[in-house]
Amino acid sequence: MGIGELDREAHVAEGTGAVAPRTLAEALRARGDEGLAALLRARPDLLNPVPNDLTQLATRAGTRGSVVRALERLDRFALQTAEALAVAPDPAPYSVLLALLTGDEGDPVIGATLPGAVALLREQALVWGEDDRLRLVRTARELLSPSPQHPSPTGLGPTVAEATSGMSPGRVQEIIAAVGLAATHDPVSAVAALTGLFTDRARMSAFLDGAPPEALAVLDRLVWGPPYGEVTANPAPPVRWLRDRGLLLPVSARTMVLPREVALHLRGGRAHRMPEPVAPEVGVLRDHRPQVVDSAAAGQAYTALATVEELLKSWDEGGPQVLRAGGLSVRDLRRTAAALDVTEEVAAFWLELCHGAGLLASDGEADERYAPTPAYDDWLDLPPAERWARLVTPWLASTRTPGLVGGQDAKGRALSALGPDLDRAAAPEVRHRVLGLLATLPPGAAADPETLFARLRWERPLRGGAPTGPAAPGAEGTGSGLPDDLRSRLARWALAEAELLGLTGRGALSAPARALLNLPLAEAASPADEGGGVEESVAAERAATLLAPLLPEAVDHVLLQADLTAVAPGPLRRPLADALAVLADVESKGGATVYRFTPGSVRRALDSGLTASGLHDFLAAHSRTPVPQPLAYLVDDVARRHGHLRVGAASAYVRCDDDTVLGEILADRRSAALGLRRLAPTVLAAQADPASLLDGLRAMGYAPAAESAEGDVLVTRADAYRTPARTAPVPVPDGPPAPDATLLGAAVKAIRAGDRAATAVRREPAAPAPAGSLPRTSSAETLATVQAAAMTGSAVWIGYVNADGAASQRVIAPVRVEGGFVTGYDHTADEMRTYPLHRITGVAELADDQV
Repeated sequence: MGIGELDREAHVAEGTGAVAPRTLAEALRARGDEGLAALLRARPDLLNPVPNDLTQLATRAGTRGSVVRALERLDRFALQTAEALAVAPDPAPYSVLLALLTGDEGDPVIGATLPGAVALLREQALVWGEDDRLRLVRTARELLSPSPQHPSPTGLGPTVAEATSGMSPGRVQEIIAAVGLAATHDPVSAVAALTGLFTDRARMSAFLDGAPPEALAVLDRLVWGPPYGEVTANPAPPVRWLRDRGLLLPVSARTMVLPREVALHLRGGRAHRMPEPVAPEVGVLRDHRPQVVDSAAAGQAYTALATVEELLKSWDEGGPQVLRAGGLSVRDLRRTAAALDVTEEVAAFWLELCHGAGLLASDGEADERYAPTPAYDDWLDLPPAERWARLVTPWLASTRTPGLVGGQDAKGRALSALGPDLDRAAAPEVRHRVLGLLATLPPGAAADPETLFARLRWERPLRGGAPTGPAAPGAEGTGSGLPDDLRSRLARWALAEAELLGLTGRGALSAPARALLNLPLAEAASPADEGGGVEESVAAERAATLLAPLLPEAVDHVLLQADLTAVAPGPLRRPLADALAVLADVESKGGATVYRFTPGSVRRALDSGLTASGLHDFLAAHSRTPVPQPLAYLVDDVARRHGHLRVGAASAYVRCDDDTVLGEILADRRSAALGLRRLAPTVLAAQADPASLLDGLRAMGYAPAAESAEGDVLVTRADAYRTPARTAPVPVPDGPPAPDATLLGAAVKAIRAGDRAATAVRREPAAPAPAGSLPRTSSAETLATVQAAAMTGSAVWIGYVNADGAASQRVIAPVRVEGGFVTGYDHTADEMRTYPLHRITGVAELADDQV
């Protein structure tokens, strides 16, 4: 009997109609195309590669790795439903499953939500069969069923039959007699009788009414799990009473277990202590006006831009070296944190943000260093709102987790910022879900973190690491209401990082963040503003458009003060900011930046090629207040001495029109290390190189200027150092990507076509071939059969071996046979194909009803 005949018999009984499927493959075969597409969408790992037919799809859906991934993506109630099925009889009627979740008293909420949970499990091919015969796939049952090595989250133990499987028949009869049941002729019927007693509510209640109170107290300690307990060689009377009557059964010489049927009776029929059919609501911690939230978020967004610019500008001439194992050293991270005036954890976040946005990378040289990339210069030229969007968009998709910096990997090695071991595939999903939950609250509402984390635990209980059984109420937290597993920490980091980036303000989601996430806005100006389904670039553009009016406008002036400071009343325009950064030192940052003028900063401006008159004109043009006299005197005083001394290469030399100044330098003991000697009344030669000579003279209080071979003053402004062009790091995917509609449609079509070919019924030859083998015919018979099929337009079943030696079975409808090739419509591939005749192992005609 062929595969097609088996399938036909599975669907038709005595000619009266379809019957229930007997395998998962048959259940999948009964689905429509939308049902198959839903399965492949929910479990994209089943698509790699595309299965040949539905039997292969069912086999792949039952593999351990795929089932584990599917279970990890279930919500709390769907997982509890699967756990209940794992301890129910196989197969289990829907009524039995409902009773395990609701107990004897019932629960209308569970009754209303259970069909949806079963439908979800059935859609993901974790459960199959009709409601009267629900079956959990074998791999899922093995993973979720109770065992001594892997206790069930339900807290239930083995059944009576499982616990007594190794028990002697005489001992089983002793238990039967102890509970007042009639003796039987074999252990199987004895176990069945004992099971019948334990599952009969009325008889079991009457039996336990006569139990000693101490024995009932022992059962109370085991009823919600774990069901195992250690006993001594001479157990106490209550334990002995329970053991003699089968209420506790031995697992080993020192371990007893509470049978599943007894525990369910004591629980009132419930498999879980606390079923959770409804997702917990995210509570509101406090309410703010949406305008306040957006303003606070915009202020933090501006701070984020300023911080990134300050960080990369400090590495403009080349940053720290890259560790041999990759990443940034602890010392350099501390220096960066001190320069930014933030903690090391926050500094690591800014570094990883720049790296993820493609603004920072290693230069790839032999002495490898970090430096800004050419993309940083392009980023600086963008408007502030677009620069912000260029930072937050890659952050949402990044798998880098800077919160791990300072910890250790599995081998005990320290994890460093920008290092190779910070990728965590779950990070993007957690970030999107945290922001998505914030978006469910009214605009301006800040979420209560405890309820937010509880919702995340409900949505992904296995991935969150929180137990789903009776141990959950006693689980220790970390001060935030979450266990200290990776997914929980990712959620906390996501909240903190969203606040640093300005996606949230005062804990509430801002309007630009809603636009970035393709979510509806509070006050949509047009149908196009309703979000949903737009591309990432369009969403980023919308977010930047909403943020732009909220950011402070750049100003083109400062306020000069008599104490040699300048106050910038807002963000400065870039040319002014760059020029002022050379002329003065930043003293304090905030809403208004304070710059201080010093002799060293003025000399730095003169070294860059500016003149004293140019500095006076610059200050007068960009100050809303008159240039203070002390500042004008400072510029003139430094300029008068600047360039009075000239340094060149001899190894190096110093020249000055005033020979008395050169005499003072020679007489100064601090000049001994420079190796100076007088070559002429106005020239000194030095053994030090020009750079060291410049530094040495400046340390002595002079203001020398470097000159070229032609005697011109050299401008000493350093050129910005950039890495070669680098692409932003690619996130590490959390499994295969979700397939799009086109791929799903093509995959379903290919699987259907392959399944039709695989289940096609062929005429049996006189000498039937072994099951699963390729058809075997002579070359002449093969040629004659395909030629006849081409003339009649019928389909045939062939065995084919490709150039790589891979064998397959196909159903084709030959159209043309010539030149040693057969061309026809391949029902397996659902397309026209050409096959060499010498690679066809054999051919067979299809059964009459398959033609």
